[in-house]
Amino acid sequence: MQEPLAATQDPQRRIPPARSSLLELARLFLKLGITAFGGPPAHIAMMEDEVVSRRGWLTREQFLDFLGATNLIPGPNSTEMAIHVGRVRAGWAGLVVAGGSFILPSAILVTALAWAYLRFGSLPQVAGVLYGVKPIVIALIVQAVFKLSKTAVKSFWLAVVGVLAVIATARGMDQLAVLAGGGLLTGLLYWGSSRKRTSSAAAFLAGGTGVAGMAGLTTPFSLSALFLVFLKIGSILFGGGYVLVALIRSNLVAGLGWITERQLLDAIAMGQVTPGPLSTTATFIGYLLGGLPGAVIATVAIFLPAFFFVAISGPLVPRLRQSPLAGAVLDGVNVAALALIAVATWQLFRSAVVDGTTLVMAALSLFLLIVYRVNSVWLVAGGALIGIGSTFLRS
Repeated sequence: MQEPLAATQDPQRRIPPARSSLLELARLFLKLGITAFGGPPAHIAMMEDEVVSRRGWLTREQFLDFLGATNLIPGPNSTEMAIHVGRVRAGWAGLVVAGGSFILPSAILVTALAWAYLRFGSLPQVAGVLYGVKPIVIALIVQAVFKLSKTAVKSFWLAVVGVLAVIATARGMDQLAVLAGGGLLTGLLYWGSSRKRTSSAAAFLAGGTGVAGMAGLTTPFSLSALFLVFLKIGSILFGGGYVLVALIRSNLVAGLGWITERQLLDAIAMGQVTPGPLSTTATFIGYLLGGLPGAVIATVAIFLPAFFFVAISGPLVPRLRQSPLAGAVLDGVNVAALALIAVATWQLFRSAVVDGTTLVMAALSLFLLIVYRVNSVWLVAGGALIGIGSTFLRS
């Protein structure tokens, strides 16, 4: 009987022996930190283009495996992908340099915007930039999903799992449940097709528990309390930006009363309109509450768990591939993760492509990416300029 989900034992999965210098890592992830608009799906799309397609630092299979792993631990996925790449290419120092370089530009920009927010009492006008950048982001994500799906969907059964994951996500099922369900289903299918090999049964841990015991802080504001709140949030942050909003609201608005609903919405907006990880929303709030020291403390606290969890889980990913059963589970998680991105892309498309101009921009960008492999940085910059120009024409 043919095994429907046998894990591929491809020697190309092995991490290339070549290493990257810390300067190379810093340059790449600083550039991505400056230009990566659009949230985790767009960030991951740009990383795939730079790390897999252009530089060959990882194979597409390795990239997918690490993507699946980031979905099984708490923290911001795109930042964790940067940390994984840094660890693979330059060890523990690379882990810190790649992750820090990706976070730093956004943290600096959000801090500057928080200063302007307090000084002038309102948000800078960024609608024009968003108008031009959003359709470019959609094209980047579509291209990445297409390329990664050709590698991830290796069998009929994996295609079925992917379709089921899309349906479940579209109907509102919890994202972590979709990922766990995809991995469990493929693991069961593989186990069912190879029951004679009883020695292959193995345990597979998916997820993390965080430090939820710190919930319920009722102390007045202090920098140490700010650190603990955002450390907790970073340690239990599953499910992306909407979960981040809920966690910040329950802790800082409803629980502690440190910020208002409007300040929370403004902080989330700052995370969305700036490049880099959305979790720099914490930087904005930290500045509002404690000035520059608060911004630094909040930023370190919310991202610190991501470095910790990647440091622990990263070395285990290649070992999981050595087990056919664990590899099958990881294949299911990878397909489910792509399903989540695909559904998010459709949701983003409806808010990004709002007229004929943005539709043409998205289609033209996708054409340039696929046919001419134009660097995404230039497309994002061009979209921003078009958006700014359109604002002036309408005013």
